[in-house]
Amino acid sequence: MKYLVLGIGNSLLRDEGAGLHAMRLLQARLAGNSDIAYVDGGTLGFSLAEYIERATSVLVFDAFELHEEAGSIRTFSGAEMDAFLGRAKRSAHEVALLDLLDIARLTDTLPRQRALIGIQPQVIDWGLTLSPMVQAALPVAVNEAIALLRRWEMMSGEMADLDAEHSTG
Repeated sequence: MKYLVLGIGNSLLRDEGAGLHAMRLLQARLAGNSDIAYVDGGTLGFSLAEYIERATSVLVFDAFELHEEAGSIRTFSGAEMDAFLGRAKRSAHEVALLDLLDIARLTDTLPRQRALIGIQPQVIDWGLTLSPMVQAALPVAVNEAIALLRRWEMMSGEMADLDAEHSTG
């Protein structure tokens, strides 16, 4: 597979599921693009290692403590992603994602192109709906993902028509 888009989170804990919601929105926007595989990573597990090993590029959506306003989005790419995940204070997701990337390093299958789009949560509590600020951030996160995928396509020299219908948005 060329691109792996991994949505991480627990959709039963409101904003904790932001990564899953963002992944599904991107999947709807880019429907029909056979170069992209979408995986609901839930709360992660080592079974996801095989998906990362098979991908040439990996894009991860997740809710992260960014110490910013709710709904804020930050994108970390390549070594910057590795450094962000390697910081001392980590959530269970960050540890598990770091472990998955370390497995890929050990097996020499770490995708050269990798990025994490983190969304600052507001409410982590039982419930199925996102907070309004996080809900409003999803289209912004998806637009960032589409821009990133386009850059990766240009870098690989194979410009695909990603999201042509929504290229103005």
